[in-house]
Amino acid sequence: MKPKSVLSMFAAAAALVFSIGVQAQAWPNKPIRIIIPFPPGNTTDIMARLIAPRMSERLGQPVIVENRPGASGMLGLDSVARSAPDGYTIAAGQGGNLAVLPHTSKNVPYDALKDFTPIAVSTANYLVVVGATGAPFKTLAEMIAWAKANPGKLTVASNGEGGFPHLIFEQLRMMAGFSFNHIPYKGSAQIASELMGGQVMAGVDGVTGLTPHIKSGRINLLAVTSKARTPQWPDSPAAAEVVPGYESGGWFGWVGPAGMPREIVARLNEEINRAMRHPDVAEKLVATGLTMIYESPEFFAELIRSDHAKYGKLVKAIGFKPQ
Repeated sequence: MKPKSVLSMFAAAAALVFSIGVQAQAWPNKPIRIIIPFPPGNTTDIMARLIAPRMSERLGQPVIVENRPGASGMLGLDSVARSAPDGYTIAAGQGGNLAVLPHTSKNVPYDALKDFTPIAVSTANYLVVVGATGAPFKTLAEMIAWAKANPGKLTVASNGEGGFPHLIFEQLRMMAGFSFNHIPYKGSAQIASELMGGQVMAGVDGVTGLTPHIKSGRINLLAVTSKARTPQWPDSPAAAEVVPGYESGGWFGWVGPAGMPREIVARLNEEINRAMRHPDVAEKLVATGLTMIYESPEFFAELIRSDHAKYGKLVKAIGFKPQ
């Protein structure tokens, strides 16, 4: 290679590094978008709308929450993966679309381990198994017994084929030895509506979006998927009380496109964690059963990697075929 060509390559690389550095120093100088890959009412939607005003106050720019649902969260996440890695477009990610769907769907448009920059993991949660008030069962044990006596007739709603809630219900099915008919919907609000209308018998979803309907008595809480009963629902059993050894939980966090400058990632991590610690935010989220987490981008990256491997093994164990 000619000396002049080598010098040109070094000059171009130096210019790129300088340009990224200048952008990071000037950031933010325009609105920031948080893409929620689910409809309004989902846990991530609620969380984002609580922290967006707090982040805006600190960053001096509008923080806009935009719902972009579809394909169990894949459409919204893919749009972020394809965005410029400049810190102005980030997404709400969770165990379902970052650790589970890569193993359960044939058409995941992104590489969960390569196409995103982990920014911050904010909360951990358990899921709930719920039933319609008109269903022929009032407890998890009764649901399992009914499903065994009526093979394939139990209808169960979740937020999408091959999504995290669907997968953990498949795990419950495998461990308890019953069958069911899965009915996928776009999100918590639609699941709740169909349960209250009697279109489906049961559902599995994150606790946040269903809490108001459980408390009002319009939906029956059959069990929580945590290892033990929770302070929020002390009278409701953990699924492990009915199916020994069963346990499953999830997490929610924030990711951006791959290649984001470290300075911007660190600042977003700081401001997201600060917003999550605000009493008005933390109290509301804890009241819905979420556990707060304030950790580094590196912690979140390792969580994604470990759960990606964990659920890959589970998919094989239950014999689930990618859809």
